[in-house]
Amino acid sequence: MRLGKRKLCFFAVIAFVLLIAVFVSCTAWENRFLETAEYTVTQENIPPSFDGFKIAHISDLHNAEFGQNNDDLVNAIKNISPDIIVMTGDMVDSRRTNVDIAVSLVKRASEIAPCYYVTGNHEGRLNCEDIKEKFRQSGVTVLENESVVLERNGECITLIGMDDISVYSNADSSFYSLFTKSALLKLSDTDSYTVLLSHCPEFANEYSACGIDLAFSGHAHGGQFRLPFIGGLYAPGQGFFPKYDSGAYNIKDTVMIVSRGLGNSKIPFRINNRPQIISVCLEGS
Repeated sequence: MRLGKRKLCFFAVIAFVLLIAVFVSCTAWENRFLETAEYTVTQENIPPSFDGFKIAHISDLHNAEFGQNNDDLVNAIKNISPDIIVMTGDMVDSRRTNVDIAVSLVKRASEIAPCYYVTGNHEGRLNCEDIKEKFRQSGVTVLENESVVLERNGECITLIGMDDISVYSNADSSFYSLFTKSALLKLSDTDSYTVLLSHCPEFANEYSACGIDLAFSGHAHGGQFRLPFIGGLYAPGQGFFPKYDSGAYNIKDTVMIVSRGLGNSKIPFRINNRPQIISVCLEGS
């Protein structure tokens, strides 16, 4: 009997140590140490002048801070040496709002390279017009269902930005699907290479149907808890075992890059899912 109790105590201690290890991993590693994911996008219609063009992608900050005044995050962006920086929403968090953290970051980011931003669902729940104006004053180009032309050595690409569905009151996914198609068909009606910023990756088929060449999204938080050999566990808008949660996806002629994001919201920690920024290099084939 004594031996049985000793074994029980031994296994209890082991279980306790493992729980502590998981907790430390979740708080000190999975949520605090940044990862930079690098992708090369090779497509035939990339203009020769944009060969080697670098895009830094950040998403879903949710008030997170990496180092004092986000120094670690700013330095990670600098290390990419981007030609532009794109931001695909949820830079603030509607549950514990602190706009100043996001404003401070985007102001410093705009000193590194031109910045382009679209709303996420958390901005849509707040006074997104006020947030947009603060971003504009910080040097960021806010795209509201519109496009801008980027020129390099006489050649152009078109950058398109879509507002999140949450900006429209009483809207649902079916409305946004139709709205996205309608708006994108007009904005993407160009012979130039098209790059899209849109918060939600679950509308990938709509992006592809509208002839988008390269899309950037976030929102999925990498599935929050990533299971070995399987991927993310759950993502808003996609449910359990989401199809588009992290990385690069090919949907016909469209490449979609989905960021795992930087911060957390309703679920305050991640497992096997480090905060992430993305570096994309364009390469003509």
